[in-house]
Amino acid sequence: MFQLDDQFLQDSGLADLPEEQKKPFLQHVYDQLEYRVGVRLSEGMSDAQLEEFESIIDRKPEAIEAWVAQYAPNFTSDELYLKIQSTSGIPAGDPRIKAEYAATKWLEVNRPDYRDVVASTLDALKQEIGQSRDAILGTQASDGAQAA
Repeated sequence: MFQLDDQFLQDSGLADLPEEQKKPFLQHVYDQLEYRVGVRLSEGMSDAQLEEFESIIDRKPEAIEAWVAQYAPNFTSDELYLKIQSTSGIPAGDPRIKAEYAATKWLEVNRPDYRDVVASTLDALKQEIGQSRDAILGTQASDGAQAA
């Protein structure tokens, strides 16, 4: 869906970020994105929905098993499951694939707009980063107002 990588940094105006700062900065961006998306997605959800999703993203096996059994009993043939399995590099049958599938499928069922929420939140974050480019890079904006 999206990649937080060198291209993201370039698109955000941070291609010149020192190499040793790229990975920590991208992790910070990911953490912020995850938090902001979570806040937006939780708006309008019931306490029961929030608890159910929290149990799934916390990878509680009983919650994952119960949800998948009820809403996606044929999950192993679901295109989403197969895509997660093929792109994750995780061996087939590993419970992490089922957990990732359950979380993503839960969002598809309960918040079908989640991809749009992620995209718009990422765009807003990218704009904030672009506006703070000089501060992040530790440079002065070249506006011609340098001291004589």
